[in-house]
This record gives sequence, structure tokens and C-alpha cells, in this order.
Amino acid sequence: MEDRTHSFASYFKRCTSSLVVLSLLREKPMYTYELSQELLRRSQGGYTIAILYPIMYRLEEQGYIEISQTLVIDGRTRSYYRVTDEGESYLKHTMAEFEELLRVFRLLTSPEA
Repeated sequence: MEDRTHSFASYFKRCTSSLVVLSLLREKPMYTYELSQELLRRSQGGYTIAILYPIMYRLEEQGYIEISQTLVIDGRTRSYYRVTDEGESYLKHTMAEFEELLRVFRLLTSPEA
């Protein structure tokens, strides 16, 4: 039986989950369940985050996201999160770093031309 907790996919998701969350929230404020459904929809089920709340709390603690609105709908509280200016800056910097690492990785793993 394969140990999926140490799979490449698991490590990759752990490293990129904050970037995915920030990218989606940059488009529009969302509550956590809505965010998880959008993630599933866009990835066609190929990229899931099992425990999204700790990521949201960490991003909020770091000042990268904030609650923009809280509504009570059918007795349930929905806190809508949005990306802060600091979060936008972090996302821009980290995505550039990711793209550079991906470029170098491709150079290292491609047959020599």
C-alpha cells in the first residue's frame, strides 16, 4: 500500500496551497467552503486541500488575507476573505520565484540540446 502522506503530490500541495488560495481570493472575496468548491471545480478534482482552515488562519495571521465581510445565511456564519496589499505583494514575489525555479528545473531535467 502506498503512503500518500509522503508522495510528491502531497509535498507539492503543501508548498503551493497558499499560492492557490491567494490566487483564487485575488479574483473575488470568498468564504472557505466556496473557495474549496472553486478549487475542486477548476482543478477538475485534481487538486484538493484536505484541511483548508489552517491555511486560511495562517494566511490571516501573516496579514496576507483578511475578512472583508461576515454574513449569517440560514443560521450559518460565512466569513468572506480577501487578499490584502501585503498578500498581493507576497503572491507576486512568490509566483515569480516559483516560475524561476520551474524554469531551472526544466533546464536540469531536459535532455541537452
